[in-house]
Amino acid sequence: MARKAVLWDLGNVLLDWSPAYLYRKIFDTEDAVQDFLGRVCTMDWHGAHDRGVPMAENRRALIAQYPELEAAITAWETRFPEMLQGSIPGTAEAIEALAAAGVPQYALTNLPAEWVEPVNRIYPAMRHMRDTIVSAHERVVKPDQRIYEITAQRLPHDPADVVFFDDREANVIAARRFGFDAEQFTGETKLLADLRDRGLL
Repeated sequence: MARKAVLWDLGNVLLDWSPAYLYRKIFDTEDAVQDFLGRVCTMDWHGAHDRGVPMAENRRALIAQYPELEAAITAWETRFPEMLQGSIPGTAEAIEALAAAGVPQYALTNLPAEWVEPVNRIYPAMRHMRDTIVSAHERVVKPDQRIYEITAQRLPHDPADVVFFDDREANVIAARRFGFDAEQFTGETKLLADLRDRGLL
């Protein structure tokens, strides 16, 4: 039986995102890049942005601790587009094909509020999203069950009729536990097979 809708994660499903893309432009060596990302602007630190803490607020303590790295820390927000290297192969094309077939599409993303407008501007495929649930706006991140509850309330579909693609296994497991038809995104080949299996392509 064909599913009625598709729900997309963004980072590393639609968007090829890595902070290292930016910081390789700022630091001279890969060791310096990895030291900065592992010690200063860590993913744990970034997680506060996904939960809705403004970037300007969250970086104050970090800059106070590492004043010599102020420009690099601030670049996390001001040079965000440089963390992106286009779309993940095959995903944008799948979104366009689903749109042409009239399949409703939505997005559910752990994303800072400051990055919503740039993502919508940079990636044309975002115009096909009928709604985007953003963790920073909801103050809760995947895989917390609350964000799936919010998503189910926002979407005009039963969760079982929504196929959700996310690159993180924990997020997929949590979505399935809530009732979504979720698949882990591992690349174009499996994505197309998953969509065809459900009669969506």
